[in-house]
Amino acid sequence: MNTIILGIGNPILGDDGIGVHIAHRLQEKIVNQPNVTIEEAQTGGMNLIDIIRGYDCAILIDALCIPDLPQGQVKRLDVTDIETVHSCNPHDVSLIEAIDLSKKIGDITLPKMITIIGVNLRNIPMEFDDTLSPEIQRVVPKVIQMVLSELKSMDSKLKDE
Repeated sequence: MNTIILGIGNPILGDDGIGVHIAHRLQEKIVNQPNVTIEEAQTGGMNLIDIIRGYDCAILIDALCIPDLPQGQVKRLDVTDIETVHSCNPHDVSLIEAIDLSKKIGDITLPKMITIIGVNLRNIPMEFDDTLSPEIQRVVPKVIQMVLSELKSMDSKLKDE
């Protein structure tokens, strides 16, 4: 099983950088596993597809903004759980739209399993800060544990196929 763990976010926008912060921490914990790649991305849509293409599984870590959830709540989502919503950037598409487009053009290199581990933010940070708030910093161990558990679960599922 060839898996990519992708931390997404902007590391100079405070809590929005949660995915990148987690990716850095996971590099210390996941060693000597040649079938696991840990990367970071500060992009979305089609650019994410280019990064995850060719892997069997993908675990994406990112900030979420779901108004009904409290600040810092950690949520695991299958990529199929997310509604198709257009990106905030008018020059890009959402991850779901990018996946749908790739499938429609016959792309067989997409991961079989794509999971998102998200940390809810009540507000998208708009000020420069390269650190996480104390509230979001407290959930970092939980997110790391969820990613490690997801990695084991994906490995088991692919072995059963």
